[in-house]
Amino acid sequence: MGLGLGILRLPPEDFWRMTPRELAAAAGVLSPRPPAVLRRADLAALMARFPDAPSGPL
Repeated sequence: MGLGLGILRLPPEDFWRMTPRELAAAAGVLSPRPPAVLRRADLAALMARFPDAPSGPL
């Protein structure tokens, strides 16, 4: 109730008509989703594309 009435400042009538899914969607705007996790294959591709050291003779 604190989120809907206090932070989102919804009128009580609107708050009580919301479904839990609607409330979750409204709350999601306030806390962005965490970034996607980098998969091992993606990390390997980045490491191959941008190596820390030269790959061949100088």
